[in-house]
Order: sequence, then structure tokens, then C-alpha cells
Amino acid sequence: MQVAIVGLGLMGGSFGLALKKSFDDITLLGFDHNEAHCKEAITCGLVDEIVSFEKVKSADVIILAIPVEGVIASLQMLVDISDNTTIIDLGSTKARILERVPAKIRKNLVAAHPMAGKEKFGPTAAFAALYKKQTVVLCDTQDSDKVHLERAILFFDALEMDIVYMDAKEHDLHAAYISHLPHAISYALANSVLKQEDPKSILALAAGGFRDMSRIAKSSPHMWVDIFQQNRENLLTTIGDFEKEIGYAKGLIEEEKWEALEAWMQEATTLHKIL
Repeated sequence: MQVAIVGLGLMGGSFGLALKKSFDDITLLGFDHNEAHCKEAITCGLVDEIVSFEKVKSADVIILAIPVEGVIASLQMLVDISDNTTIIDLGSTKARILERVPAKIRKNLVAAHPMAGKEKFGPTAAFAALYKKQTVVLCDTQDSDKVHLERAILFFDALEMDIVYMDAKEHDLHAAYISHLPHAISYALANSVLKQEDPKSILALAAGGFRDMSRIAKSSPHMWVDIFQQNRENLLTTIGDFEKEIGYAKGLIEEEKWEALEAWMQEATTLHKIL
């Protein structure tokens, strides 16, 4: 089986490494517009061969591990693939992709979002265990051909991922709360410190809490601007909800309502009972 990976950064590169560990009979083809990424992908053993996009079309499975707009553009160029070719996209938002996929190849597409990632990016950040024991969301699978869906499930099972099925619009709203909003907060926290007169002195006090909350602010701004753009309305909703909560806490502190503040904090601690 030939598997072509479009996008050789953290997500695509880690997918390639994981497939190599899981299957003996797979040849991995790689494509990336960034020539440096192509060279690093070969050096790091993420794929077996760098190919043109035309060669990507001949693969049995095509993995689109690129930003959402790139996924949409790629799908327009894949309209002439074989009915037997499976496309799996790993985009962080799903509704826009499924709205824009050409009808001719909708059955070929399995819309997936692996809930995995690190603040580091690029081919050298890839590692085989990125997806292990993580959740992958498959969206609107009723519109995917059974053969292609089963092939995608085979891959995600081999990567030891937990599979969840969800409506695309529902997914995008949920992802805004648990992924996109935390990134916005992390960037805001980092900038709030950097804009002080002496940020180095402040950071000298940084301990686990600050490091944990600011860690994801090291993520690729280029990638996250794309994600925020694609999920704009849902993200604005979640930011609004966050503003209400932080505003409520601010009011309690201003008014010195310490018992009410403790009750507000206590309510928040129940989240991890669900997790």
C-alpha cells in the first residue's frame, strides 16, 4: 500500500512515523511546499520518498496534514483520483472543509481531527507516539464510503487512538472550547507579561502554573491564525463566555466577596471529576 502524506510537519511527520511502526507493507510518499521540510523529512525518516502532487494522486491513501485552507485547496486538485483512493484530512476544524469538498470525491473523504499536538512544530518535532492513546474525532461519516471509512478506522486503531463520532458543526464548537480558546488565553497571558516594564524579573518567579498555562503560546502563530479564522464565530462565542467568567471573578475581588469567590472556584474544581 502506498500512503501519501501532504504536509510534513509535526502532525504529518508523526503520522508517518506511527504508520511505519504499525505496518510492514506501507510505502510512505511525502509532499510539502517547503523544500527544507522535505529534506528534513527524509533525514528524519518520516517518509520514504518526496514526490510531486501528481504522484500523490496515485497513492492508495492520502493524508492531508495541513491547515484548513490548504486542505480545501488540495481537495479541489484531487477530483480526478480513483474511486479506490482514501483521503483522510487532519484539519482542526471540519464544517468548512465538508462544505467545500467537491461532491465527486466526498465519498472518498474521511474528515478526522486527531486531538493531539505539541507546542513544537516542523519535521524535527515529529515523533511516533504523538497519537498514541489520544482521541480522534471522525465527522459526518455517513457521507463517507464504507470502504474508505473502514480503512481510516484501521489506521487510527493501529495508532491506538480512541475514536469518537460527531457532527462537524458540533465538533467545531466543542473544539473552540477545549482547544482554540485555551490557545487564545495562553497567547494573551504571554503578551500580558511581555508588555510589562520588566518582563524578565516577572518571569524569574515563573513556576509550574505559569509555565503550564503559557506553554502552548509557543505554538505556530501561522497555524493558529488559520484555525482562528476558520472557526471565528465559535471562537468569539467561547471568548465571550470566558470574558463573562473572568469579569465575574474580577467583580467579586473588587467587592471583596471572598466566600462567593471561593464558591466560584469550588465549582470550577468539579470539571476534573468529569475528565
